[in-house]
Amino acid sequence: MFKKISRNIFLIVALGFSLSAIDLSAQTREGRADEPSVGGSERKAGKTRTYKKARVLQNSTAKKVVKIVEALERQKIVKVPDPENQGKFIEKEEDDPDWVTARAILTELLNNRAEMKSYDRSVMWNYWGYIYFSDEDYDQAMYAYEQLLKEPEATIPLRTSSLLTLAQLNLVKERWDKGISLILQWMDEVETVTAQSYYLLASAYFQKSDFVRARTNMEEAIRLAEEVEGYRPKEGWYVLLAACFSELKDKKIISAQYALEKQVGIYEILVNYYPKKLYFLQLGGTYQQMDREEDYMLTLKAAYDKDLLDKEGEYLALAQLLLLKKNPYWAAQVLVSGQDKKVIIKDEDTGEEEVVPVVKEKEKTLKLLADAWRMAQEIDMAIPVLEKAAKMSKDGDTYILLGNLYLFEDRMKDSIRAIEAGLKKAKVKSRSQALLVLGQAHFELQNFEEAKKHFRAAARDENKRIKKTANSWIKYAENEEIRVKNLALRRDFIQQSKAKAKS
Repeated sequence: MFKKISRNIFLIVALGFSLSAIDLSAQTREGRADEPSVGGSERKAGKTRTYKKARVLQNSTAKKVVKIVEALERQKIVKVPDPENQGKFIEKEEDDPDWVTARAILTELLNNRAEMKSYDRSVMWNYWGYIYFSDEDYDQAMYAYEQLLKEPEATIPLRTSSLLTLAQLNLVKERWDKGISLILQWMDEVETVTAQSYYLLASAYFQKSDFVRARTNMEEAIRLAEEVEGYRPKEGWYVLLAACFSELKDKKIISAQYALEKQVGIYEILVNYYPKKLYFLQLGGTYQQMDREEDYMLTLKAAYDKDLLDKEGEYLALAQLLLLKKNPYWAAQVLVSGQDKKVIIKDEDTGEEEVVPVVKEKEKTLKLLADAWRMAQEIDMAIPVLEKAAKMSKDGDTYILLGNLYLFEDRMKDSIRAIEAGLKKAKVKSRSQALLVLGQAHFELQNFEEAKKHFRAAARDENKRIKKTANSWIKYAENEEIRVKNLALRRDFIQQSKAKAKS
């Protein structure tokens, strides 16, 4: 689970303001030390702040501000490819701010600030903040907005906009306490607190490892977005809330079961609205922790169907789950598609790139694929896979299994070849069991002496069940040998009798 939220989330700022005279009354909030324990349900009653006169720029200042606006809003015409006509170009306007002119005019205002009215200075500082922010000079931008907030005649829109921007800049600089304090101050002074601001506050608390407040503010952000502002919360909001539950669980502030139940709900939303591989894996992993194996399998299968899986372990996990849930044919299909799917890997030392299959032909994966085909009763598909695995194996059991499959398919000579190859290996799980199969293959070919030899060897096993089975096969082979000989003698007798009759 991620531990750090990207600093980029704090870079969304609101810097606009109106140059015209504005309403002199606005609702503000009394200051508070912290946000409500649950979202914004305990907002304090507002009070009216009334100004004595309208805010209008001095004529000399207004003329310069107009020139600043013109410089910052300057555009140029550029040619871009025509999306509707390949090979042709169309003209398009593109932003081309004249920063040099804007700075020069602002410098004139700055040098003359002692003679300006408070409101004029607040407008000037707002533009300085915007320019510094655009240059990513965040320290100077913060200074500009701090100066704006000191101006007694700053309008409420300028003040609240600057508060929020200043809060965000402090968070960019990782000054969490100061940023939180400014957000809370902004919340107390605006008429409507937005879902976005609660998200910003939750992010800051998360960075401070105050996961309780991070969670409550994040839940309030999502509630406001869905129920009040009427839009789907952003992807990162759900990710942050899931991370809060993970941290609260790790710190034993909430139970593991409760955290998992909450996370399942969050990841289900993420896979539906923001279907990325990571969220499918997180949802599946959460199901697994809750012992919901079938849901885990279905989640991985959904990611597979969307072609999101690209790691061998992911394909193997899904195949094993499908086998566990008695879906061997689908398990085999998953493994085969993993063998067919190619990815590019890069050598860290040489930098060379190589195209390789996701599921590699290793003994372990080949055995799993063969098992899947065998359990699906697709023996003809299992045999060639198991042949490859047997050649890679250091023990003899894979050859023994291959011999069993050949026996099942009535390929007796192949069965004998495979089992004999397996018995030559030093490690075999049950030699006696292998000898029984080898004897049966010879029996089917009516090689009775060879069959009895292998059955007698198996009968020396200490396992009573194997000993009993081997002795039964010995008797059966002896009787069958006599029967076959008698049939042969009878056949010869009949043929000789027919020959005499003809003569």
